[in-house]
Amino acid sequence: MKGDVPVGGGAPVSVQSMTNTHTEDIDATTRQVNGLAELGCHVIRVAVPTVRAARAIRAIKTQIGIPLVADIHFSASLAVHAIKAGADCVRINPGNMRDWADVRKVVRAAKDAGISMRIGVNSGSIRRRKGLEVVSEKKAKSQDIVALMVETVLRYCERIERMGFDRMILSLKTSDALSTIACYRSIAKKCDYPLHLGVTAAGPAAESAVKSAIGIGALLADGIGDTIRVSATGPPEQEVIIGHQILKAVGLEEKGLEVFSCPTCGRCEIDLDGIVDEVRRKTSHIGKNLSVAIMGCVVNGPGEAAEADVGIAGGRGFAYLFRKGRKIRRIPESEIVPALLAEIEKL
Repeated sequence: MKGDVPVGGGAPVSVQSMTNTHTEDIDATTRQVNGLAELGCHVIRVAVPTVRAARAIRAIKTQIGIPLVADIHFSASLAVHAIKAGADCVRINPGNMRDWADVRKVVRAAKDAGISMRIGVNSGSIRRRKGLEVVSEKKAKSQDIVALMVETVLRYCERIERMGFDRMILSLKTSDALSTIACYRSIAKKCDYPLHLGVTAAGPAAESAVKSAIGIGALLADGIGDTIRVSATGPPEQEVIIGHQILKAVGLEEKGLEVFSCPTCGRCEIDLDGIVDEVRRKTSHIGKNLSVAIMGCVVNGPGEAAEADVGIAGGRGFAYLFRKGRKIRRIPESEIVPALLAEIEKL
């Protein structure tokens, strides 16, 4: 569990994001969290680099309605402060919290508070730095990154289990989709802990959408993963949108209104791009599962349009309108959008 959102055990896959505000700016952080929640963010993570940020969690929690994860690096003290301030979960990184006396403090605080911990490692922090080694220097040089990450997380969890704590969620993220897939497939065979999926540092939204669809989507299609976060440079809102698109693509969420349209070619003689854009904008409020086919010519157009709930197949300055497999009528190009919208509203 993260707050009142169940993770694992057959619960629906949840979508997470992370604020890009300074956490100690309570008003800005609260506004962003609530905006993300409206878009469908189920769990939010906030950076906790200072005591002030940790203490701000108490005020933030009173103004938001989704579970909050405190993202902790290096400092056990900050994790304890965040837990006492009401965090629903703390994320610690085996790559940079290696002193077991420190880990024990965090585990004790999480246990006392009855919250979960995310054990989250990524490829950028896994190599040995300072302090207690989780995997020996010799092994770190010889092992590939996938084996190193999996072994590190499992050994970390084993030590924490011996402290009497097992409310853990695991993540093993790399910036490469295929390595990420390999990490999660490997660890899914070796433990039963819930898994938080993501491709880290995946880049701007367009690149991230592709990497995340491959990395997260392939794992979800395998039945691996309990909660996801798309990592994209820029506003976190796009992470939530892409995350839900991935869940819809692999059949884990209702698709809502889905537009099918052809890529266009030299046979297209209507403004297909403009029609698609206008229909998408004017139907964004519709949550019901409906398929709308907007096709540009007579090659695949009639068949695709007939298979959709509503559709059009274009000609030269006109289109045929279809509903539930039946051709209804011929309409001029200027009336395509109003006619489609009217049929969609009827359904």
